[in-house]
Amino acid sequence: MTPWLTGQQSQQPSPVIRSVTNEVLVPVVVRDAQGHAVGNLTKDNFEVFDNGKAQAITGFTIINRAVENAEVKSPASSPDGSAAVSPPLPPAQRFIVMLFDVYNLSDTDLAQAREAAITVIDSSLAPTDMAAVVSTSGANSGLTRDREKLKQAIQDLKIKALLRPNDKCPTIDYYQGDLIENKNDSVALQAAVIELLHCFRNILPEQAETIAQTAARRAVRLGVQNYRINLYLLRLVLNGMASLPGQHVVILVSSGFFTTGPEATTLKSEVLDIAARTNTVISAFDVRGLYTTNTGADVTTRVDPDSQRLLDRYRSESMEADADVMGELSDGSGGTFYHNHNDLEGGLRTLISGPDYTYLLAFPMPDPKSKRGHHSLKVKVNEPGLTVQARRGYSTPAPEKHRKQDARP
Repeated sequence: MTPWLTGQQSQQPSPVIRSVTNEVLVPVVVRDAQGHAVGNLTKDNFEVFDNGKAQAITGFTIINRAVENAEVKSPASSPDGSAAVSPPLPPAQRFIVMLFDVYNLSDTDLAQAREAAITVIDSSLAPTDMAAVVSTSGANSGLTRDREKLKQAIQDLKIKALLRPNDKCPTIDYYQGDLIENKNDSVALQAAVIELLHCFRNILPEQAETIAQTAARRAVRLGVQNYRINLYLLRLVLNGMASLPGQHVVILVSSGFFTTGPEATTLKSEVLDIAARTNTVISAFDVRGLYTTNTGADVTTRVDPDSQRLLDRYRSESMEADADVMGELSDGSGGTFYHNHNDLEGGLRTLISGPDYTYLLAFPMPDPKSKRGHHSLKVKVNEPGLTVQARRGYSTPAPEKHRKQDARP
């Protein structure tokens, strides 16, 4: 049992989740025009497409996640005027893990997230809820009902800059570095060279290109370590919550991180498979607020308008790419992705509440020997005016002998 899984456990059974390995599980949230989760649909209302081909839905479950907050009443006075002893709280019905991505949050991001989280601890957690504050660097409050302990754990969080590319010129991150190093994108390289030429007046174009390529390689190396830490920890948290009955909620508090390539695709698929099997909702909280594309002042004061537009293009694309993984994990587990909005307190409160209804669909997994690799998924409903949020794809597992060789902690 992992360290954060401590405390009282409920005896009430949780929804039966199918865990057959030859089935693909697809959590789905359907919302009406007002954004409210809809819970009155049947299996016949859904269609699932795997790589564009319609699939027979072999499993269908509706999970009602509506949990009424327990009211806390002041203890009644006994006849002699002394306070009566309050009855013990009932067993927990929800287990909530707030996972802070301290490798990608900036000082400003963390300060804003800290303020919002501390505020909603008292207002949004029901007295019966058990929660934990965990960080990607190893901080861990343990599951507890002690709100002061949770708030202190949030106060103690610190950012880690170990896996970040240099924030000085050239400002090449994993997204742009991948374009340069792995995709041979000449325009992305040109943008980095332009930035270097404006930062250092006496540098030659050939020297700038060499420096840019070196920075790109470093950004790729750090970026791979970055997404591994986040996805491995998510996998660990989900597995650790599997034995806890009731509702499981994981809230990823992050500024986003870029993922690309087969390894990242497989890891994301594994995370979503575990979330479906363990009745866990992953919601993501992008603390960057409204997105802006401003580059550093040391560059923008010296870059001509055309070059500035090119730099802003990659800045904007990178921010969207960093956010994509949060949307993918949220959509794929029936959670909510809160982003591009400045009401951080309201957003976090919404994520803690979670959707009232989630549909869990299942269909047969294709033979991995004939159809290995990544599969794109599309879920549709045949009722007008509804929007669907579901996982976008999955990866078929590798044969067991290869999985043992490739195993990681």
